[in-house]
Amino acid sequence: MRFVSIEHEGKEQAAVLDEALKAILLSSINEHFNKSWPCDLFELIQTGNFKALQRWWRDQSTEEIDQIERSESLENLPLYRHPRKIWGIGLNYVDHASDLDEQAPQKEPASFMKPDTTIIGPGDRIRIPHQSERTTGEAELGIIIGEECRDVSVEEAKQVIAGYTTVIDMTAEDILKRNPRYLTRSKSFDTFFSFGPQLVTPSEIHDLDQLEVSTVLNGEVHRSNKVENMTFPPYHLVSFHSQVMTLKPGDIISTGTPGAIVLQDGDIIECQIDGFPSLRNPVSDLKKQ
Repeated sequence: MRFVSIEHEGKEQAAVLDEALKAILLSSINEHFNKSWPCDLFELIQTGNFKALQRWWRDQSTEEIDQIERSESLENLPLYRHPRKIWGIGLNYVDHASDLDEQAPQKEPASFMKPDTTIIGPGDRIRIPHQSERTTGEAELGIIIGEECRDVSVEEAKQVIAGYTTVIDMTAEDILKRNPRYLTRSKSFDTFFSFGPQLVTPSEIHDLDQLEVSTVLNGEVHRSNKVENMTFPPYHLVSFHSQVMTLKPGDIISTGTPGAIVLQDGDIIECQIDGFPSLRNPVSDLKKQ
């Protein structure tokens, strides 16, 4: 299944996408079937109803689903705005490490955390801060945790994943280069984490390893690579971080980029991943405002 969050009657609401990729609000599903599924995507994941909804949805007839009203809203939002944790993974493709003249980690992931105040959604504007002269954007595959878990194995990791999404992660690279201890600050400016528009459940993905992730600037592909070329693949990242701290439903792990690109005022950066809609964000430099 595919889920989105859209604005409807002044509220951010969760919706399911039908086979034609038209949005069916959870509130409309509840009304039609006399159900009580949470109508907020983060709440839906939190309550443990997420898998139950998918099982129930598969049992509904196409004729019955076709009777539900589709939303006319085309404005996708961030999937949600307040996850408990956002983990980012640095230098997870060897090619990206060579871009920065750094050694790719071989034994453990190079991870960092970001606050939820960095979150924006599709079409929202990335703002290059006054403090930075060199901010980069990075397309990444995002993992969304679906169950509270601790110390899961690599083999168990698939069972705790709610789905995947497209991510654009930003870094004030000049700040980071001044001192590696400035990593958190360089990653944490407002608008420095875009994600959405779709949460794609694992059942929709035929071969996770063969997904190609591309950083695209102004319509030109800057760098692409496949998930199979990650140093630490998705299930490993879930297992590793569950051994650091308890992972909660809705937590996000952004798995690293095939290549970062310097952003300028007026640019449009995209994350493109096979089978996902493109995530696009325009860029403004606050120093030029």
